[in-house]
Amino acid sequence: MDIGTLIGFVFGSGIVLYSILLGGSLTAFIDIPSVYCTCGGSFAAIIMSYPLPKVKAGLTSIKKLLNAGSLDMTPWYQTLIDLATVARRDGILALEDRLEGIKDEFLRRGLQMLVDGSPAETVTQILEMEIENMEARHVSAQAIWKSWSTAAPSFGMIGTLIGLVQMLKNMSDPSQIGAGMAVALITTFYGAVMANLFFTPMQIRLEQRTAEEVQLKKMLLAGILSIQSGDSPRVVGDKLQVYLTPQARLSLVPAEKKG
Repeated sequence: MDIGTLIGFVFGSGIVLYSILLGGSLTAFIDIPSVYCTCGGSFAAIIMSYPLPKVKAGLTSIKKLLNAGSLDMTPWYQTLIDLATVARRDGILALEDRLEGIKDEFLRRGLQMLVDGSPAETVTQILEMEIENMEARHVSAQAIWKSWSTAAPSFGMIGTLIGLVQMLKNMSDPSQIGAGMAVALITTFYGAVMANLFFTPMQIRLEQRTAEEVQLKKMLLAGILSIQSGDSPRVVGDKLQVYLTPQARLSLVPAEKKG
């Protein structure tokens, strides 16, 4: 699980609740019609804007994101070095025995093309198309959360306008104006909290995750092509290290060389 996302959401929610309790009662910020207007209205706008399968995929992306954890490229680096060693020692056809143990579909597909004798141009074209299509799918999911972060405050404002109209139509009792204004503003509060504490952070986190996955697949593609060209494991490693962070590169240095 992505602990950072969970901690951020819990911490942010706690700050909002603490701020509310410092100034009064939590029950003053609970209004069911406002919840219906903000949550229901913004969700209705989303399902009107996107096909239902894409909405479902966008919602599912959050579950996958929370369960994914951090993306560490170092183990994939080592996997490619091991595969390069096998190919250099026993030939590319020997990689076929390793395919069953590779869980990543992208890497397994690339290695299968090497075993089948596909030219480098074909391997590059197919795998780059796969990267582009993956990125396009992710952008579609991100767009749903971006639209939701815009729709929630908008429907919060709509709820506020509804409350103001209802309040102004009942001006006969001035003592109720303050309470009516408070209820009218709650929908704006809901929309702002939903957008800034959940929808927008989720969109940004999905964008970052997509960038990480694209970078990983580019590294895998570079490793596949390097293995196909017959490079030694050392050369393969030199090519792949450009995709790693400086900290990750340091972790590859033997302990005796660090000291």
